[in-house]
Amino acid sequence: MLEPAYQVDVVIVGAGTAGLSAAHRLTGAGITTAVLEAAPCVGGRMSTEKIDGFRLDRIGQLLSTAYPELRLTPGLDSLALRPFAPGVLLHRDGRRHRAGAPAAGRSARGALHVVRALASAPRGAAAGPARTGAPVGGAVDQARLGAALGRIAATPVDRILARPEMPAGQALAQRGVPARTIEGFLRPLLAALLCDPELSTSSRCADLALRAFASGRLCVPEGGADMLPELLARALPPGTVHTGVRATSVSTTAVTTAEHGVIRCRAVLLATDARAAAELLPGLRVPDFHPVTVLHHTTDDPTVAFSTGASLLLDADRGGPVAHTAVLSNVDPSRAPAGRTLIASTVLGTPPEGVDTAVRIHLSRLYGTSTRRWETLAVHHTREAVPAMRPPHDLRRPVRLLAGLYVCGDHRDTSTVQGALHSAHRAAAAIVADLGAAGSMHRADPAPALPRAA
Repeated sequence: MLEPAYQVDVVIVGAGTAGLSAAHRLTGAGITTAVLEAAPCVGGRMSTEKIDGFRLDRIGQLLSTAYPELRLTPGLDSLALRPFAPGVLLHRDGRRHRAGAPAAGRSARGALHVVRALASAPRGAAAGPARTGAPVGGAVDQARLGAALGRIAATPVDRILARPEMPAGQALAQRGVPARTIEGFLRPLLAALLCDPELSTSSRCADLALRAFASGRLCVPEGGADMLPELLARALPPGTVHTGVRATSVSTTAVTTAEHGVIRCRAVLLATDARAAAELLPGLRVPDFHPVTVLHHTTDDPTVAFSTGASLLLDADRGGPVAHTAVLSNVDPSRAPAGRTLIASTVLGTPPEGVDTAVRIHLSRLYGTSTRRWETLAVHHTREAVPAMRPPHDLRRPVRLLAGLYVCGDHRDTSTVQGALHSAHRAAAAIVADLGAAGSMHRADPAPALPRAA
């Protein structure tokens, strides 16, 4: 029997969220696919460490229920999302204030009516009760903020992408937003959403992040960040994903691996992180990255579990290294053993020396309690956690390098789970179009087996 000209239609290098979601779209189109992952497990940066019944995310990027690709991606039908309480809690001057939560029945037009009514009222009446510690100011500022969030939630994405582009921090200052609202709410919120404390991110990307915040709820995957890639991997045909297989070179028709020699194919999709992709394809752009450090603590102090509920707590004072923190076991009880409390806190940028001590001191102020007896479960520092999106930033970087060679990942789109999934969607569509209507010569065959290592 003649040996086939190729062993599989498409080889995908990288079993992170982007690679696995692309594999679903390709196999759904009848295209045989092999996914190669150098690590011993799938997931890439969406990994979760298990310690004594706790599930501890290494990066802990925030998701939004408004991400379209979470609904559109095959294989994620059973993904359970655990939302935070609406809006966020802001710590300011020793007190906590809720902001950004939509009022019942509020629309952008309704909020604008409130603004106009308050603006036309006497100065003393508009001020209302004393709110000197409120991070976003008085009633007028809060109504304006609500109106702005309502407007951006209703703004089409194409219109956002057509706006002038500049660093997000500069854009906020030029839009006439009160300084108190910027410093007390928008800056800490955007830093958390973008993992960028300096707000050097493209203003278009920042607006997309605000749009997702205003349109949905911040959330985390139930059971840990790794549940998303694990669900994708489980739903693929058996034998599609191969872990512990390291690609050493790629071309349009083959992938050479350290363990299994050459695998012939009709197309190759690189779905690794940006740096690994550039090692296989020299000349491919490698962006800068935002480092992220996540610290996980537990305590038997019952007051902590009730102090913030299921809210994301931001420090509007920026009085320490913690950008945001949450009692994560309140948001997703599966993250901790029964009766235990899990607090997850995120430090953006380069962490200080003695980061755990510095974070504990900061958390004692944010939660209003002593943290000396808290147990540190893990400190996860990821130097290249999130690709930077400084302007000018192409949110739709090409996924088709040439016929037969493609690339996807959050570094080709926005640096979010939505961006990773959307880039995979675009890459899979390009591959299906290029391979043509003929589809696979092995359509009726089982998932391909890799050649044995020499």
